[in-house]
Amino acid sequence: MPAAVTPFLMFEGQAQQAMELYTRVLPDSEILNVETYGPDGPGPENTVIAATLSLRGQTVMVSDSYISHNFTFTPSISLYVTCEDEAELERLTAELGHDGKTLMPLDNYGFSQRFAWVEDRFGVSWQLNLP
Repeated sequence: MPAAVTPFLMFEGQAQQAMELYTRVLPDSEILNVETYGPDGPGPENTVIAATLSLRGQTVMVSDSYISHNFTFTPSISLYVTCEDEAELERLTAELGHDGKTLMPLDNYGFSQRFAWVEDRFGVSWQLNLP
């Protein structure tokens, strides 16, 4: 297997819910494998040790950290989605931004006629663009 660079998202107990949201709202996406903690831990039972999903062909790894950290996601690293049409752009902006934050509302910013930047309810940042 050739070496690869793969985005890795670390959650604190919400990895499964995040994967389900991402694969539901992004067409041609799927959860490829999930390994969870059992009753003997060390993480809480049924939280994700490691999982891999495909988001429109981009492999992404996720896990739940059972160790509390003094950091979380930051918008300086984001997932960039090129949308197929206006309807998809509006849908993804609404669904990924639901219970999250709008960093840049859907608008014309000069560099793009239609662009939005949202942070989902898990803290992951998404740039959504219609070329």
